[in-house]
Amino acid sequence: MNLLPFVISGLGIGAVYALSGVGLVVLFRATGVLNFAFGAFGAIGAHCAWQLLEWKMPLAVAILAAVAVSTVISFLYGRIFAPMLSHRDIVVRAVGTLAPALILIAIMGVIWGELPRRLQFPTDQMFISLFAVRLTFTRIIAIILSVVMVVAITLLLTRTRLGLDMRALANDRDLSAVLGVRILYTETAAWIMTGIFSGFAGLLLADLVRLQGTFLTLLVIPAIAAAILGQLQSLWQTAVAGILIGIAEAVLTPIAWISPYRAAAPFVIALVAVTILGGTARAALKDR
Repeated sequence: MNLLPFVISGLGIGAVYALSGVGLVVLFRATGVLNFAFGAFGAIGAHCAWQLLEWKMPLAVAILAAVAVSTVISFLYGRIFAPMLSHRDIVVRAVGTLAPALILIAIMGVIWGELPRRLQFPTDQMFISLFAVRLTFTRIIAIILSVVMVVAITLLLTRTRLGLDMRALANDRDLSAVLGVRILYTETAAWIMTGIFSGFAGLLLADLVRLQGTFLTLLVIPAIAAAILGQLQSLWQTAVAGILIGIAEAVLTPIAWISPYRAAAPFVIALVAVTILGGTARAALKDR
């Protein structure tokens, strides 16, 4: 059985999982919040892009609008509601993000329904041949974007004052406040970043798989699996884990007896990751 075409196909989805996982880790490191609404933020942005394209708006406008919508919603939650839970238990903070996720699912259901759609980008028709396998430019863009954004976030964390403040918060929130770190400003910046990540991830997944509110909201599952494999700390480990999860899903496709259940792969990987890396993950959570 030749699995190479499926491996190459899985690179695109894996890149989206990588983007999503990194977006979760950036927010978690700065705020201690595991954002279950990540997929919903991206989903409503992708729906807005689809609607603008239906209205014959330029593609660039639709993409910018999608990222802007997801970012603004993430910003509003991070600025208004997240601070109210900032001193609560980490589980409460995580569960708190389910509220915007459920609200956004309801809004998308009322406006657009649950009928599966797909975004169509011009890059879907452009491709290169890699080992006799067609790799569309959309998948290539997803891979490049994931690498560029991880590099950009890494530079931000290591080379800027904001990055220094975010790393300080990751180590000790109370001590950071005493030392003069602008807590609300820094945490809001992290919510804005995760909103940008979710916007791009939602757009790409709506093109590569399908545009459906509930489905895109569940994007958070493989992203969490990637984040756990990255021990909720390492951006590069998280990105690599996301790509590997995407490939794992893809290579299960030609296996007849398991193909109908391949969507469960991220759940299984997350369970295994928690089991194997449970001590490290619990330590990271406890530190928050």
